[in-house]
Amino acid sequence: MENMQAVNSFVAAYLKKKGFKEAEQLLEDIQSKDSAPVDFHNDPELAKFIHRFSQSEDDVARYQDGYSKLRSWAYGSLDLYKHELLRVLYPVFIHSFMDMVAKGHLQEARTFFKAFREDHELMHSRDLQKLEGVLSQSHLEEMEFSRSLRQSKVNIKICQYSYDLLLQYLHKTQSIAMLGVINEHINFQVFSGQPSSISDDAEVVTLIGSCQDAANQLNQKEIHWGLLEDSLEERLEKAGGLLSDSEKTEEENKEGDVDETKKRSIEGGKQGASTKESKKEKALNATTKNARLEASTTSAAPRVKPKLPLPLMSTEVEQSILEDLRNRVQLSSVALPSVSFYTFLNTHNGLNCSSISHDGSLVAGGFSDSSLKVWDMAKLGQQGGSSNLQVENDSSSSEQVLGPNGGKRSYTLFEGHSAPVYSATFSPLGDFILSSSVDTTIRLWSTKLNANLVCYKGHNYPVWDVQFSPVGHYFASASHDRTARIWSMDRIQPLRIMAGHLSDVDCVQWHANCNYIATGSSDKTVRLWDVQSGECVRIFIGHRSMILSLAMSPDGRYMASGDEDGMIMTWDLSSGRCITPLMGHTSCVWTLGFSCEGSLLASGSADCTIKLWDVTTSTKVPRNEEKSGTNPNRLRSLKTLATKSTSVYSLQFSRRNLLFAAGVLSKNT
Repeated sequence: MENMQAVNSFVAAYLKKKGFKEAEQLLEDIQSKDSAPVDFHNDPELAKFIHRFSQSEDDVARYQDGYSKLRSWAYGSLDLYKHELLRVLYPVFIHSFMDMVAKGHLQEARTFFKAFREDHELMHSRDLQKLEGVLSQSHLEEMEFSRSLRQSKVNIKICQYSYDLLLQYLHKTQSIAMLGVINEHINFQVFSGQPSSISDDAEVVTLIGSCQDAANQLNQKEIHWGLLEDSLEERLEKAGGLLSDSEKTEEENKEGDVDETKKRSIEGGKQGASTKESKKEKALNATTKNARLEASTTSAAPRVKPKLPLPLMSTEVEQSILEDLRNRVQLSSVALPSVSFYTFLNTHNGLNCSSISHDGSLVAGGFSDSSLKVWDMAKLGQQGGSSNLQVENDSSSSEQVLGPNGGKRSYTLFEGHSAPVYSATFSPLGDFILSSSVDTTIRLWSTKLNANLVCYKGHNYPVWDVQFSPVGHYFASASHDRTARIWSMDRIQPLRIMAGHLSDVDCVQWHANCNYIATGSSDKTVRLWDVQSGECVRIFIGHRSMILSLAMSPDGRYMASGDEDGMIMTWDLSSGRCITPLMGHTSCVWTLGFSCEGSLLASGSADCTIKLWDVTTSTKVPRNEEKSGTNPNRLRSLKTLATKSTSVYSLQFSRRNLLFAAGVLSKNT
């Protein structure tokens, strides 16, 4: 009844103001005959009419007064519903500001923006920085961010009781300006039951509005996240039982011989020590059993057929990879990896990216002077060097560069780009390296010939990231032109172009089966693309800032993404939903990597730390801990490895589960 009265009052006031007496009289007659309730919020035409009427009232003070009262009411509401009602303030704030600018009241709009900006600085600092640049009506139309906001709706999940409280407040205060903004720009997704928890804020408020429905529909598509058929891992699993049995029999024979010698030598008081040793052996066996149980996730993954023709692999390479897989260390929450860290020194703020080969023998760095430099760890070791990589900013192309002590430090200088290099990646075998640059090109280099082989041109703007596929031969690139592209080494033109992001594509990552690629963008979304069709099959929404890093689990079921604010989110590819957010970093998450059996996730950040996360806990207990009141991140964060003052640029696990990481020493501290 209150809804109908509110609508009638708006319409009657509008007709009276315009002098439509006959229409006003007709409205009164209809009101007296028909008393059916009207849902003004869910009627789009009526919502637009109310918004236009509120716009016709050229009283800018209504925005500031209405928002101030709405803010005071939301902060003064019951704690149980306060966090849901506070979600309404940010979209109301930004759209009130843009409405005032659109009307030409620029000074009042700036005063309003400065008065209430601090309320939203913590969660939406980057959006506010963009809106701060809106200084005229033309800026609203020219700026893509403001234009997309005004053309779309904000989706907000809210419980039924909180929704009723908001409606009662709006009707009681008769705040036409606030009601017009809410009807025009907010889409409430009302659900029954208790209000959602505060930790769900990342999922319940999305500023892409009308795209949410399309994302939900898109995420219903079927994807095949399993591993490739007849892979090396599968072959090893089939033959692994025989190898492990033979090893077990050899160990049992050795233990039997040791036991016989022990029986001859053990006397009286030595029996206590032997029992202690046996207890220690039992404890070690228990931890290794737990690690093997956690490592069985990849073997349980389904098998799929490749959508791309895969390159042939020589038997020599296969044997070396199988040898690495046999000697792989099984990691778990009780068996953490060893870490080998490479530190770049004397870069003079010129290092933009780093990359490490799969066996850790080669380390590459991309620099602002358009050069790419590759260090061979074997040569550094022969010259008595440590894992500190000295960089000399000279223009010579010689491989031998004099260090500070007069000794020779070996690196290979690759020159060819004409602008800063922002990404580099080694092929799985380490015989090739790709680099991408601001000069819009991607270059393929040979680490054996020390020469540039191919220059790939296709992007129109800087290329921020490039990644080899897990099988080599194919690679993917991400660019400022809002597209990702798939290439093969033997063709100079891209095979597929993935278009759909609303802003820069900042990072790209291949799926374990090479049938999909994931892209992270400055539009705060992650997308999953089908390699064969080039279509987007998943959209992941939840980040509040640009995505800087991506990682795929070895079984292909999960994905991790890191953003500029230090937030890491793990996703289920099949459902497209966030499993759990991992909070702990205080700055940009530049790199992510899963361990080979998928039980651990490593993250490297600009806060000079590497964090190890328990993936099995994160996927098995997504929300139970939130209800119990415990901090789930403390349970999922296993260890924090702090550097002295080195930002972590890249990290990855070797095939034997050794963690390699690289970064640049900062002299700020």
